Amino acid sequence: MADINNVIIIGSGPAGYTAAIYAARANLKPILVSGFQPGGQLTITTDVENYPGYEDPIQGPWLMEQMQKQAAHVGTEIINSQVTEVFLNEKVKKLNLDNGKTLNAKTVIISTGAQARWLGLENESKFQGHGLSACATCDGFFFKDKEVAVIGGGNSAAEEALFLTKFATKVYLIHRRDKLRAEKILQDRLNENSKIEFIWNSEVTKFKGNDDLESIDLLNKKDNKSSNLKIDGVFIAIGHDPATQLFKGQLMMDDGGYIITDPDSTKTSIDGVFAAGDVKDKIYRQAVTAAGMGCMAALEVEKYLD
Repeated sequence: MADINNVIIIGSGPAGYTAAIYAARANLKPILVSGFQPGGQLTITTDVENYPGYEDPIQGPWLMEQMQKQAAHVGTEIINSQVTEVFLNEKVKKLNLDNGKTLNAKTVIISTGAQARWLGLENESKFQGHGLSACATCDGFFFKDKEVAVIGGGNSAAEEALFLTKFATKVYLIHRRDKLRAEKILQDRLNENSKIEFIWNSEVTKFKGNDDLESIDLLNKKDNKSSNLKIDGVFIAIGHDPATQLFKGQLMMDDGGYIITDPDSTKTSIDGVFAAGDVKDKIYRQAVTAAGMGCMAALEVEKYLD
Protein backbone atom coordinates (compact mmCIF):
# COMPACT_ATOMS: atom_id res chain seq x y z
CA MET A 1 0.00 0.00 0.00
CA ALA A 2 1.37 3.41 -0.98
CA ASP A 3 2.10 5.93 1.76
CA ILE A 4 -0.89 7.99 2.84
CA ASN A 5 0.25 11.53 3.60
CA ASN A 6 -1.48 13.84 6.06
CA VAL A 7 -1.75 16.76 3.65
CA ILE A 8 -0.76 17.63 0.09
CA ILE A 9 -0.71 21.26 -0.99
CA ILE A 10 -1.23 21.98 -4.69
CA GLY A 11 0.33 25.29 -5.75
CA SER A 12 3.16 27.44 -4.48
CA GLY A 13 2.12 31.07 -4.19
CA PRO A 14 1.76 32.92 -0.86
CA ALA A 15 -1.26 30.74 0.05
CA GLY A 16 0.51 27.45 -0.66
CA TYR A 17 3.77 28.34 1.06
CA THR A 18 2.02 29.76 4.15
CA ALA A 19 -0.17 26.65 4.41
CA ALA A 20 3.00 24.55 4.16
CA ILE A 21 4.77 26.54 6.90
CA TYR A 22 1.85 26.15 9.31
CA ALA A 23 1.28 22.48 8.46
CA ALA A 24 4.97 21.66 8.87
CA ARG A 25 5.12 23.42 12.24
CA ALA A 26 2.12 21.31 13.31
CA ASN A 27 4.26 18.24 12.45
CA LEU A 28 1.89 17.18 9.64
CA LYS A 29 4.84 16.54 7.26
CA PRO A 30 3.21 18.34 4.31
CA ILE A 31 4.08 17.74 0.68
CA LEU A 32 3.82 20.76 -1.62
CA VAL A 33 3.54 20.25 -5.40
CA SER A 34 4.82 23.52 -6.84
CA GLY A 35 3.01 23.53 -10.22
CA PHE A 36 4.03 25.07 -13.54
CA GLN A 37 4.83 28.50 -12.06
CA PRO A 38 6.61 28.00 -8.72
CA GLY A 39 5.98 31.06 -6.58
CA GLY A 40 2.84 32.07 -8.47
CA GLN A 41 2.08 35.54 -9.79
CA LEU A 42 4.49 37.28 -7.42
CA THR A 43 7.40 35.81 -9.38
CA ILE A 44 6.44 38.15 -12.23
CA THR A 45 6.02 41.19 -9.96
CA THR A 46 8.89 43.57 -9.33
CA ASP A 47 8.29 46.18 -6.63
CA VAL A 48 6.03 44.96 -3.82
CA GLU A 49 5.14 47.89 -1.53
CA ASN A 50 2.16 46.49 0.34
CA TYR A 51 3.38 43.29 1.99
CA PRO A 52 3.61 44.03 5.73
CA GLY A 53 6.97 44.02 7.45
CA TYR A 54 9.11 45.81 4.87
CA GLU A 55 9.77 49.54 5.01
CA ASP A 56 11.14 49.70 1.45
CA PRO A 57 9.70 48.03 -1.67
CA ILE A 58 10.80 44.40 -2.06
CA GLN A 59 11.04 42.23 -5.15
CA GLY A 60 8.25 39.70 -5.70
CA PRO A 61 10.57 36.83 -6.75
CA TRP A 62 12.75 37.42 -3.67
CA LEU A 63 9.70 37.30 -1.36
CA MET A 64 8.55 34.01 -2.88
CA GLU A 65 12.06 32.56 -2.64
CA GLN A 66 12.11 33.44 1.07
CA MET A 67 8.71 31.78 1.61
CA GLN A 68 9.88 28.68 -0.25
CA LYS A 69 13.06 28.45 1.85
CA GLN A 70 11.09 28.97 5.06
CA ALA A 71 8.60 26.22 4.11
CA ALA A 72 11.46 23.81 3.33
CA HIS A 73 13.37 24.80 6.49
CA VAL A 74 10.46 23.91 8.80
CA GLY A 75 9.99 20.52 7.16
CA THR A 76 7.92 20.76 3.95
CA GLU A 77 8.76 18.32 1.16
CA ILE A 78 8.59 20.32 -2.08
CA ILE A 79 8.05 18.47 -5.36
CA ASN A 80 8.72 20.48 -8.54
CA SER A 81 6.04 18.87 -10.63
CA GLN A 82 2.50 19.47 -11.81
CA VAL A 83 -0.69 17.67 -10.78
CA THR A 84 -2.40 16.26 -13.89
CA GLU A 85 -5.39 14.45 -12.33
CA VAL A 86 -7.14 14.42 -8.96
CA PHE A 87 -9.57 12.02 -7.29
CA LEU A 88 -10.97 13.95 -4.33
CA ASN A 89 -14.23 12.21 -3.48
CA GLU A 90 -12.67 9.19 -1.77
CA LYS A 91 -11.63 9.20 1.88
CA VAL A 92 -8.02 8.90 0.70
CA LYS A 93 -7.42 11.53 -1.99
CA LYS A 94 -5.32 10.50 -5.00
CA LEU A 95 -3.21 12.90 -7.10
CA ASN A 96 -1.39 11.94 -10.31
CA LEU A 97 1.68 14.01 -11.23
CA ASP A 98 3.24 14.77 -14.61
CA ASN A 99 6.40 12.90 -13.51
CA GLY A 100 4.40 9.66 -13.44
CA LYS A 101 4.10 9.45 -9.66
CA THR A 102 0.87 9.14 -7.64
CA LEU A 103 0.42 10.71 -4.21
CA ASN A 104 -2.18 9.73 -1.62
CA ALA A 105 -3.37 11.98 1.20
CA LYS A 106 -5.97 12.32 3.91
CA THR A 107 -6.39 16.03 3.08
CA VAL A 108 -5.64 18.39 0.19
CA ILE A 109 -5.14 22.17 0.17
CA ILE A 110 -5.74 23.74 -3.25
CA SER A 111 -3.83 26.97 -3.82
CA THR A 112 -3.38 26.94 -7.59
CA GLY A 113 -4.06 30.68 -7.96
CA ALA A 114 -5.26 32.44 -11.08
CA GLN A 115 -3.87 33.21 -14.54
CA ALA A 116 -3.98 36.24 -16.82
CA ARG A 117 -7.00 36.60 -19.08
CA TRP A 118 -6.59 37.31 -22.81
CA LEU A 119 -8.97 39.09 -25.19
CA GLY A 120 -9.65 36.03 -27.32
CA LEU A 121 -9.10 37.79 -30.65
CA GLU A 122 -8.44 35.72 -33.75
CA ASN A 123 -4.70 36.39 -34.20
CA GLU A 124 -3.82 37.01 -30.53
CA SER A 125 -1.69 33.90 -30.02
CA LYS A 126 0.41 34.75 -33.10
CA PHE A 127 1.76 37.91 -31.44
CA GLN A 128 2.18 36.58 -27.89
CA GLY A 129 5.87 37.08 -27.20
CA HIS A 130 6.13 39.16 -30.39
CA GLY A 131 4.87 42.49 -29.11
CA LEU A 132 1.92 41.17 -27.09
CA SER A 133 2.22 40.36 -23.39
CA ALA A 134 0.16 39.96 -20.21
CA CYS A 135 3.05 40.88 -17.93
CA ALA A 136 4.68 44.32 -17.99
CA THR A 137 7.16 43.40 -15.28
CA CYS A 138 8.38 40.45 -17.37
CA ASP A 139 8.60 42.17 -20.72
CA GLY A 140 8.58 45.94 -20.14
CA PHE A 141 12.37 46.22 -20.49
CA PHE A 142 12.15 45.11 -24.14
CA PHE A 143 10.16 48.26 -24.98
CA LYS A 144 12.75 50.83 -23.94
CA ASP A 145 12.21 54.10 -25.86
CA LYS A 146 9.15 52.65 -27.64
CA GLU A 147 5.41 53.33 -27.61
CA VAL A 148 3.14 50.79 -25.91
CA ALA A 149 -0.49 50.34 -24.92
CA VAL A 150 -2.14 48.78 -21.88
CA ILE A 151 -5.67 47.37 -22.15
CA GLY A 152 -7.82 47.42 -19.02
CA GLY A 153 -9.28 49.69 -16.35
CA GLY A 154 -8.58 48.11 -12.97
CA ASN A 155 -5.66 48.18 -10.54
CA SER A 156 -3.62 45.76 -12.65
CA ALA A 157 -3.93 47.94 -15.75
CA ALA A 158 -3.01 51.08 -13.81
CA GLU A 159 0.01 49.42 -12.19
CA GLU A 160 1.21 48.00 -15.53
CA ALA A 161 0.87 51.40 -17.23
CA LEU A 162 2.82 53.16 -14.48
CA PHE A 163 5.53 50.50 -14.52
CA LEU A 164 5.92 50.78 -18.29
CA THR A 165 6.62 54.53 -18.07
CA LYS A 166 10.04 53.54 -16.70
CA PHE A 167 10.95 52.26 -20.17
CA ALA A 168 8.51 53.45 -22.85
CA THR A 169 8.35 56.99 -24.27
CA LYS A 170 4.53 56.82 -24.35
CA VAL A 171 1.92 54.57 -22.76
CA TYR A 172 -1.66 54.53 -24.06
CA LEU A 173 -4.21 53.24 -21.56
CA ILE A 174 -7.16 51.80 -23.50
CA HIS A 175 -10.40 51.22 -21.63
CA ARG A 176 -13.83 50.23 -22.93
CA ARG A 177 -15.58 52.60 -20.50
CA ASP A 178 -15.20 56.32 -19.73
CA LYS A 179 -13.71 55.88 -16.25
CA LEU A 180 -11.35 53.48 -14.50
CA ARG A 181 -12.11 50.98 -11.74
CA ALA A 182 -8.61 51.39 -10.28
CA GLU A 183 -8.02 52.79 -6.78
CA LYS A 184 -7.99 56.57 -6.55
CA ILE A 185 -4.30 56.74 -5.57
CA LEU A 186 -3.41 54.88 -8.78
CA GLN A 187 -5.71 57.08 -10.88
CA ASP A 188 -3.99 60.16 -9.44
CA ARG A 189 -0.58 58.75 -10.36
CA LEU A 190 -1.78 58.04 -13.91
CA ASN A 191 -3.16 61.56 -14.34
CA GLU A 192 0.08 63.09 -13.07
CA ASN A 193 2.28 61.10 -15.46
CA SER A 194 2.94 62.99 -18.70
CA LYS A 195 3.85 59.78 -20.56
CA ILE A 196 0.33 58.33 -20.16
CA GLU A 197 -2.49 59.05 -22.59
CA PHE A 198 -6.01 57.68 -22.12
CA ILE A 199 -8.13 56.21 -24.92
CA TRP A 200 -11.66 55.95 -23.54
CA ASN A 201 -14.76 53.98 -24.63
CA SER A 202 -12.65 51.87 -26.96
CA GLU A 203 -11.98 48.21 -27.67
CA VAL A 204 -9.19 46.54 -29.61
CA THR A 205 -10.70 44.62 -32.53
CA LYS A 206 -7.57 43.36 -34.27
CA PHE A 207 -3.81 42.99 -33.83
CA LYS A 208 -1.80 43.70 -36.99
CA GLY A 209 1.73 43.05 -38.14
CA ASN A 210 3.95 40.60 -40.00
CA ASP A 211 6.22 38.68 -37.64
CA ASP A 212 5.90 41.23 -34.82
CA LEU A 213 2.98 43.38 -33.70
CA GLU A 214 2.94 46.71 -35.54
CA SER A 215 -0.48 48.25 -34.93
CA ILE A 216 -3.94 47.69 -33.47
CA ASP A 217 -7.42 48.41 -34.79
CA LEU A 218 -9.69 50.21 -32.33
CA LEU A 219 -13.45 50.68 -32.21
CA ASN A 220 -14.84 53.64 -30.29
CA LYS A 221 -18.05 52.28 -28.78
CA LYS A 222 -19.51 55.74 -28.27
CA ASP A 223 -19.42 57.01 -31.87
CA ASN A 224 -18.91 53.59 -33.55
CA LYS A 225 -15.80 54.88 -35.36
CA SER A 226 -12.83 52.68 -36.20
CA SER A 227 -9.19 53.77 -36.07
CA ASN A 228 -5.72 52.30 -36.29
CA LEU A 229 -2.95 52.95 -33.76
CA LYS A 230 0.68 52.24 -34.61
CA ILE A 231 2.25 50.60 -31.57
CA ASP A 232 5.39 48.67 -30.60
CA GLY A 233 3.85 46.63 -27.81
CA VAL A 234 0.53 45.85 -26.13
CA PHE A 235 0.01 44.64 -22.56
CA ILE A 236 -3.30 43.04 -21.65
CA ALA A 237 -4.45 43.61 -18.06
CA ILE A 238 -8.13 42.63 -17.97
CA GLY A 239 -8.13 40.28 -15.03
CA HIS A 240 -7.50 36.67 -14.26
CA ASP A 241 -9.15 33.27 -14.42
CA PRO A 242 -8.77 30.84 -11.51
CA ALA A 243 -6.69 27.73 -12.23
CA THR A 244 -9.48 25.29 -11.38
CA GLN A 245 -9.91 23.25 -14.58
CA LEU A 246 -8.37 20.26 -12.78
CA PHE A 247 -11.17 20.22 -10.17
CA LYS A 248 -14.21 20.76 -12.41
CA GLY A 249 -16.95 18.21 -11.86
CA GLN A 250 -15.65 17.40 -8.36
CA LEU A 251 -15.80 20.64 -6.37
CA MET A 252 -18.55 23.26 -6.20
CA MET A 253 -17.56 26.41 -8.09
CA ASP A 254 -19.23 29.68 -9.00
CA ASP A 255 -19.96 30.84 -12.56
CA GLY A 256 -16.45 32.28 -12.84
CA GLY A 257 -14.81 28.98 -11.92
CA TYR A 258 -13.76 30.10 -8.43
CA ILE A 259 -13.96 27.36 -5.79
CA ILE A 260 -16.79 27.91 -3.29
CA THR A 261 -15.89 27.53 0.37
CA ASP A 262 -17.91 27.72 3.59
CA PRO A 263 -18.31 31.22 5.09
CA ASP A 264 -15.26 32.26 7.17
CA SER A 265 -13.57 29.02 6.17
CA THR A 266 -11.42 27.38 3.49
CA LYS A 267 -13.52 24.16 3.53
CA THR A 268 -14.78 23.16 0.10
CA SER A 269 -17.80 21.02 -0.83
CA ILE A 270 -15.73 17.85 -0.26
CA ASP A 271 -14.65 16.72 3.22
CA GLY A 272 -10.88 16.99 3.67
CA VAL A 273 -10.39 19.37 0.74
CA PHE A 274 -9.61 23.03 1.39
CA ALA A 275 -8.98 25.99 -0.93
CA ALA A 276 -6.93 29.13 -0.26
CA GLY A 277 -5.83 32.24 -2.14
CA ASP A 278 -6.81 33.53 -5.58
CA VAL A 279 -8.32 30.17 -6.52
CA LYS A 280 -11.30 31.07 -4.27
CA ASP A 281 -10.89 34.84 -3.80
CA LYS A 282 -12.07 37.11 -6.59
CA ILE A 283 -12.48 40.19 -4.39
CA TYR A 284 -9.15 40.96 -2.73
CA ARG A 285 -6.54 39.04 -4.76
CA GLN A 286 -3.65 40.23 -2.57
CA ALA A 287 -0.54 38.35 -1.46
CA VAL A 288 -1.30 39.12 2.19
CA THR A 289 -4.90 37.84 2.01
CA ALA A 290 -3.73 34.72 0.15
CA ALA A 291 -1.14 34.10 2.88
CA GLY A 292 -3.83 34.57 5.54
CA MET A 293 -6.04 32.00 3.84
CA GLY A 294 -3.11 29.60 3.59
CA CYS A 295 -2.76 29.88 7.38
CA MET A 296 -6.51 29.26 7.80
CA ALA A 297 -6.38 26.18 5.55
CA ALA A 298 -3.50 24.62 7.48
CA LEU A 299 -5.21 25.22 10.83
CA GLU A 300 -8.44 23.72 9.46
CA VAL A 301 -6.53 20.68 8.17
CA GLU A 302 -4.94 20.20 11.60
CA LYS A 303 -8.38 20.35 13.25
CA TYR A 304 -9.88 18.00 10.63
CA LEU A 305 -7.15 15.40 11.15
CA ASP A 306 -7.61 15.55 14.93
